Amino acid sequence: MSVQERKERERADRERLIVTTARELAEQQGWDAVTTRRLAERIEYSQPVLYSHFRGKREIIGAVALQGATEMAVAVRAATAAAKSPRARAYALARAYLDFATRNPAVYDAIFQLDGGLPYAREDTPEPLKDAFAALFETLGEVAGDGVEPGLFTEVFWASLHGVATLTRSGRLPPEHTEQRLKLLVDRLPVS
Repeated sequence: MSVQERKERERADRERLIVTTARELAEQQGWDAVTTRRLAERIEYSQPVLYSHFRGKREIIGAVALQGATEMAVAVRAATAAAKSPRARAYALARAYLDFATRNPAVYDAIFQLDGGLPYAREDTPEPLKDAFAALFETLGEVAGDGVEPGLFTEVFWASLHGVATLTRSGRLPPEHTEQRLKLLVDRLPVS
């Protein structure tokens, strides 16, 4: 291995450590606890080393969002793969989405609530974000119904799931009715 290859590998390892540590700290104590000073202390590197990877917290949030979007796409696809009907796939997608949001609240916030400096719904949207939407579209596009544009339907269904996830987490919707909400949403689909 050349010196250059070793340096590149070490740089990639440090970057993964920064993102992993930020994510862990955010999940434990919230995003307000994630500061460059605390991250530098936890990873045992100086703040200038951290800044050589990320210009600040915003870019770190963006890196966590990209990692989380990839994980969410994998979770949704895994959940829908075993379902036998379009309606069952839509329910599996909804359940997987809400489970991801519940298990990873800080990551979910990085993807959908916080400013990570990432463009959404544009040509220059990063691939992990496009793929996360594609994972939703693959299932929801098939249940949109006649005369309904599948992409718009996917956006509306996703917005509904996002609303359930955020309103439940904030205590504005009682969690004991989540399954009823999902059933209500999926049972109204124009497919069987």
